Amino acid sequence: MASINDIADNENLAWEEIRTEHLVQDEWIDFRRSAYRYPDGRIFEPFYSYSRRNYVVIVASDEEGNYLCVRQFRQGIREVTTEFPAGGIERVDGKEYGSPEYAENALEAAKRELLEETGYVSGEWTHLLTVPSNATIADNYAFIFRAENCRKMSGQNLDETEVLNIRKFRPEEIEELIHAGKFQQSVHVMAWLLVKDTGKV
Repeated sequence: MASINDIADNENLAWEEIRTEHLVQDEWIDFRRSAYRYPDGRIFEPFYSYSRRNYVVIVASDEEGNYLCVRQFRQGIREVTTEFPAGGIERVDGKEYGSPEYAENALEAAKRELLEETGYVSGEWTHLLTVPSNATIADNYAFIFRAENCRKMSGQNLDETEVLNIRKFRPEEIEELIHAGKFQQSVHVMAWLLVKDTGKV
């Protein structure tokens, strides 16, 4: 059985990008159509991919052990979802994607998003994982944080495109939502499993 030490960084599996057309490239997204050469020389096209900004997901619990969630409409699946507070890491260049040197610190973004979406703050933060958001077609990353003993500090301060409600759930209720398919964001489900793995649920 292979171990993590046996995984080589270069196994001659990389595709070579030989042509790219930027179908949409504005401040919001870089949506591309590309042609790639496989390691065996075959050419595959079209392959569509995009760049968006990195974002944070916060698994936040209050002083009573309730988990802070938000309910909002997600146009991709055209449903109102239940999920953890989350949001994009802001950038100083005005774009929604690009080099991380122009972006705010991920932990600061997590603190800001938690306060803006819920009005809660925490002094106990743990970075759990940074993971590609959708490695197949996107190049952005999700930074997952745990915030414990959150306390109410203010009301919401939402962006103009945000319409969401705050809900609190006990751990067993989040489990029920996940198993019922009612906790619809895959990275958020993974975030919950990471918190469970710490044994602090």
